[in-house]
Amino acid sequence: MKVILSTLNAKYIHTSLAIRCLKAYSEKDFDIELAEYTIKDPVMNIVSDLFQRGADVIGFSCYIWNIEETIKVIDVLKKIMPEVKIILGGPEVSYDTDHWMKRLPNVDFIVVGEGEETFHQLLQEIEGAQKYHFVYGLAYRKGEEIIQMPGRPKADLNELPSPYRFAEDIPELGKRVVYFETSRGCPFSCQFCLSSIEVGVRYYDIERTKSDILYLIDNGANLIKFVDRTFNIKRDYALEMFKFLIENHRGCVFQFEITADIMRPEVLDYLAENAPPGVFRFEIGVQSTNDPTNELVKRRQNFTKLSRTVTKVKQSGKIDQHLDLIAGLPLEDYNTFRKTFNDVFALGPEELQLGFLKMLRGTGLRIDADKYNYTYMDVAPYEMLSNDVLSFADIVRLKRLEDVLEKYWNSHRMDHTVNYLIEREFASAFDFFQEFGDYWEGQGWQKIGHQLEDLFTRLQSFLESRGTKRMDMVLGLMKLDYFLNHKYKPRKIWWEHALEKDDWSSYMKMALQHPDALLSPVVADFVADASKESAGGENVAESAVEDGTQTAVPALYATEAHSVSGSQQTQPYREIIPAFASLKLGEKELQKHAVLDVLPFRLDHILSGGSPLTAEGRTLLLVVYQQNEQQKPLYYTMPIGKEIAAI
Repeated sequence: MKVILSTLNAKYIHTSLAIRCLKAYSEKDFDIELAEYTIKDPVMNIVSDLFQRGADVIGFSCYIWNIEETIKVIDVLKKIMPEVKIILGGPEVSYDTDHWMKRLPNVDFIVVGEGEETFHQLLQEIEGAQKYHFVYGLAYRKGEEIIQMPGRPKADLNELPSPYRFAEDIPELGKRVVYFETSRGCPFSCQFCLSSIEVGVRYYDIERTKSDILYLIDNGANLIKFVDRTFNIKRDYALEMFKFLIENHRGCVFQFEITADIMRPEVLDYLAENAPPGVFRFEIGVQSTNDPTNELVKRRQNFTKLSRTVTKVKQSGKIDQHLDLIAGLPLEDYNTFRKTFNDVFALGPEELQLGFLKMLRGTGLRIDADKYNYTYMDVAPYEMLSNDVLSFADIVRLKRLEDVLEKYWNSHRMDHTVNYLIEREFASAFDFFQEFGDYWEGQGWQKIGHQLEDLFTRLQSFLESRGTKRMDMVLGLMKLDYFLNHKYKPRKIWWEHALEKDDWSSYMKMALQHPDALLSPVVADFVADASKESAGGENVAESAVEDGTQTAVPALYATEAHSVSGSQQTQPYREIIPAFASLKLGEKELQKHAVLDVLPFRLDHILSGGSPLTAEGRTLLLVVYQQNEQQKPLYYTMPIGKEIAAI
């Protein structure tokens, strides 16, 4: 009997842990093949491939993102392969199972909940006596009747074989995301989440977990996402795993879902001191900062402690943080959500994900939907459309905000510009993204695509339409961001007035003649801080660049870096930017690999948080490309004044 385990992933780079767990458990007794597709693949392509594989049994892992496309595949499969047994499993069909069996006559069985043992026993019965009433955790058909068996006790995780060691996965490990679990279950009871239904947390043996991770790293895995609902629920376990990953990462990146308000100070201290930059990513579900909302949905959260954790992690500069919000929770109207958004944005996450409440089958919130007058989509993903305090019109506006947030914040295309606008020109971050989102849709831009330069011209159009002050300063920051968005020297610019050729040559000669005067961002910040805090600021500035390598400022702004100004506060990690002089670039190299412009204000002053009113002056901005292994552009600045006339 040939068995195919299949699923439709959201993207090609994703992999399904679920079907690998099932195969690992049953492959000793059955011929099992994995077949992964995406929700973008044409149905006929999927059906044709499955048909040619010639299976007797096909199982599909079902989620809100793939259920409707999976149903289309099943309906066609049954027309051309009427004898094939179709099995569904996964969170989307583990609740309201009777509904699914009635809706989907082409489905023969549904495995409910944790599937390894149930699926294995079901295969034995399909191949054998077909006594399905012996299989706990199963829904099946008996003539016209639908039978639902009692649930199965939870498995001992350490008796389950590893799903990470299939030889056929090795060639793709470096190209795709590896999903990994060290535990199952969740200790919390959030009423909008399926994880709240399973009581308690079970762990795999930590030595087995370490062995599997080493196997994946040894075979080329580049990104491992831990699917544990709260990776840090056990302090000692999390700390031991963090230490192990730090010692053995070899360039692999690890992403975790953590609960920030229970993160222990000693764990944070350890990570701040020892975590390699860029190896860890934290996903933190904040969802709402509205206390009545959190209380109603049984979400225990201390936002003060959460903020402390997020801030400390950010100050280390070593771990990117992805914070999640959910619009549409009970008692969260448009105004309170504005506060939630601004509360969380103020923490400065690298990504802020704005999601909309999904009324998932089996959750307490869906069961109580009528209490709050929820309307929502009848089919997956069951997104809410309105409730008693948030209208559909509000949802539409928040969708516009979400669109611009993704394009202009989470993409990190204009960090300098957006930060300045939020700090200086708009009442709050929410107001900037909302006002821009409304303008974006009003221009009809949501109906057409965009190139990189379009993002800049459209932002300029929006800002000019509202009479934004100091557009010369905003445009200067936009130029900086535009230059930093390129891997190679850009061939075109989006602004109208470029430097004249003679001026360009003059400034380039000045840079070549005075290379030590061009400061990297790190040194520019350092000099700005020192000049504010030290009476001898000029001497500090000179010492920072006198050796021509700028190694006087270390990668980590620790106490030794700031001792010259008397500050003992640890500062965020910053990459070492080589001194411009140390690049030893000649005129030909600069012609090929550099761009420059003159900004009508003191850029270093603005980037260090100074007021536009005190940023008078001009800045020579020089950006060079292709000068490091990471292929990141490097930029340098030099304040310029009357001395430029002498060149």
